[in-house]
Amino acid sequence: MYPMKLQAPLKDYIWGGTKLKTDYGKKTDLEKVSESWELACHKDGMSIIENGPEAGRTLKSYLDEAGPAVLGEHAKKFPYFPLLIKLIDAKDNLSVQVHPDNDYAMRVEGEYGKTEMWYIVDCEPGATLIYGFKHAISKEEFEKRIADNTLLEVCNQVPVHKGDVFFIASGTLHAIGKGIIICEIQQNSNTTYRVYDYGRLGKDGKPRELHVKKAIDVTNLEPVQKRLHLDAAIDIFADTEARLLASCEYFTVYELEIDGTSHLTAGEDSFQSFTVLDGSVKLQAGDAELTFKKGETSFLPAGLGAYTLTGKARLVLSKI
Repeated sequence: MYPMKLQAPLKDYIWGGTKLKTDYGKKTDLEKVSESWELACHKDGMSIIENGPEAGRTLKSYLDEAGPAVLGEHAKKFPYFPLLIKLIDAKDNLSVQVHPDNDYAMRVEGEYGKTEMWYIVDCEPGATLIYGFKHAISKEEFEKRIADNTLLEVCNQVPVHKGDVFFIASGTLHAIGKGIIICEIQQNSNTTYRVYDYGRLGKDGKPRELHVKKAIDVTNLEPVQKRLHLDAAIDIFADTEARLLASCEYFTVYELEIDGTSHLTAGEDSFQSFTVLDGSVKLQAGDAELTFKKGETSFLPAGLGAYTLTGKARLVLSKI
C-alpha cells in the first residue's frame, strides 16, 4: 500500500479548449482537451498508475486485486468504484443537460445516476453557467420550449467567480458556460441527457443527439433549493487551511491551501484523492515521496495513515 500518482484519460469534445494542455500539463497529440478524467474507473476512461510497483496498471485492475479494504469502510455501501473526478475546460458553452437519479439510471441505462459538484478553478470575466430554472414550469412548457428553442429564456443564468461551488443533485438542469475551468467531483457515471445544444453539429457534421423524452422524465422543474451540504467534520487535517465544499452520501470534498508543511491522515474510513490546482506539493508517507504539480492527481488508499504535504499549493481533496 502506497500513495499513487495517476495519469488521466483525456476527452476532446467539440466545446473544449487547450488550457488543460498549456496550463495544467496534460501531454497529448489531441488538438483540444475538453476533459481530463483525473480519478476514473469507468468503461469510458481508466486512470493509469504512474509510480511504484503497480506502475502501468489501470487503477481499476489494482483495486480489483487489492480488494475493498483500500477503498475504506464508507465505500462498502457502493457495488462499484464510487467517484469520478474531472478537470473541464469549457472554451465554448456545454449543452444544457440533466442527469438521472440512481433508480431511473439503473432501470434505463444499466448504470448508476449522477449527482455532482462543481468547483470553479478559474474563469474569464463575465462567465456564467446554467443552474436550474428561474421559476417553476410544467412538463408541457418544458417540452414546448425544447421544441421551439426558447428553453434558455427560463434557465437560471448565474455569474461565476474563482472558488465558487455548485452542488448539482441528479435531476437538476445545468450547463457549464464558456470561459470556465471546473473541477467536477461526481458519482461514477457517464449518463447525460442533452436537451439544448445551440444548434451545433458534431464531428460527423450532423446535429448532436438530444434526449428529450428521458430528460422530461427526470428533470426537476422547480428552481434549485439552496442546499449547502456542509455537515461533514474537518477531521483529517492539522495545521492546514481547509474549506468544506460539499458533503453528501456520495462524496465529501475540501479545498486546501498548503503553505509550508501540512499533516494529514488517510484513515480506514475512506480512500482520498487530491488534485493540485495551483502550485506544487511534496507528499511524504512513510518511505514514499512524490511531487505533485498543478494538474496532477493522487490516489491514497484507505488506511495509508499519516502523511505530509509540503509546498505552496491550492488543491481539492475528495473522499467518501
